[in-house]
Amino acid sequence: MEIVLIGLNHRTATVELRERVAFSAERACEAADLLRSQGILEETLVLSTCNRSELYGVPCELSADSAGAVELFFASFHQLPPAELNGSLYRHRDSHAVRHLFRVAAGLDSMLLGEAEILGQVREAYRIALDHGATGPVLNRMFQGALEVGKRVRTETEIGTRPVSVAFAGVKLSEQIFGQMTNHRALIVGAGATSEQVVRHLCDRGIKQLRVLNRTAEHAVDLAVRFGGEVIPWENLPAALEWPDLIVTSVSSAEPILTRAMLERAMAARGNRALLLIDLGVPRNVAADAADLYNTYLYNIDDLTEIVEQNKKAREAEIPRAETIIEEQIEKFMHWQAGVATGAVIEDLRKKLTAERETFLHERLASMSHLSERDRTEVAAMLEEFLDRVVLDPAERLRGIPELRRKLQDLEALRDLFHLGREKP
Repeated sequence: MEIVLIGLNHRTATVELRERVAFSAERACEAADLLRSQGILEETLVLSTCNRSELYGVPCELSADSAGAVELFFASFHQLPPAELNGSLYRHRDSHAVRHLFRVAAGLDSMLLGEAEILGQVREAYRIALDHGATGPVLNRMFQGALEVGKRVRTETEIGTRPVSVAFAGVKLSEQIFGQMTNHRALIVGAGATSEQVVRHLCDRGIKQLRVLNRTAEHAVDLAVRFGGEVIPWENLPAALEWPDLIVTSVSSAEPILTRAMLERAMAARGNRALLLIDLGVPRNVAADAADLYNTYLYNIDDLTEIVEQNKKAREAEIPRAETIIEEQIEKFMHWQAGVATGAVIEDLRKKLTAERETFLHERLASMSHLSERDRTEVAAMLEEFLDRVVLDPAERLRGIPELRRKLQDLEALRDLFHLGREKP
């Protein structure tokens, strides 16, 4: 029951190469069918995201270079010369493959330490392979274990709780000041990629009242339409400051677009209701002296970057706890795998000994014509009992004592010793 993994990720391959070897859901199923029809793998699962493409499998036959066969298939499937993947692909086998997957599911192998999205991507890749019938008992157990690892790491550690992007840090800061964002108002000044990240996080947290301003009106409309917001003309910016609880700015400007005087007038018009300003512009979009205004809270990108760096260190401090969970789950999987493997060997041994017993009885009893039918039955029963003692008792001990399974390091040597074939029925 060998497990192989070949793949590449953001650490080993450029984005251009990752794009060329990405798998859609349909292509993942197509690859699984080809791997089985070509006799390379009997179980297959493809995990493909923007940061990785990985192919997990259980080979049809034990081979010293089963991973090499999968690697050649990987290159051929994507119509790439194998040499073009040199230095980019990694190979893992057995427990090392399991450890790699569990670390991926836990968010320890991500570009952003502790990212939550990868667990959903692992779950979806497993669902697709399972629905397609590409997995079997080994990969099913392995990926179920990976999902359990990911859930435990997120529940039992804080590796994914602290924001490590300035956009997310700004939104979390809003929650600390206002509590739930559902009944609060946000004004987004700017409609670029950073603004979109902020809006996405705000919408994930239930904000319903959203307005967008941008110098280029079409960009503001595009962002507002996609997230259910309202567009405000750029020239109405001063008046628009009276409405929100949160203002996020991210525009390109040599001078501040929000001055102290503008904000002072807005605060007076709004009855000095609390206002949070998150300035993500470089250069700064909000005049620094606006921070002195009563009930106004101003954070710029340097403030948020400092928070992000602190959070990164806090996440890194959680790695040992996550690794402990991973090792526990690896041990559970390896115990299960060893139990299945030893059970299969013992079953093969029992079948072989049963066949040998039948041959032995036929040869010996043929020359013992003096034995009655009852005597022959008793001899057969004694040999059956002996066979049970030789095979069944050790099997029960293996099922009940996990330590015995760890001691059986090379079951294939046992197969070779007793000439136990691997032919499938």
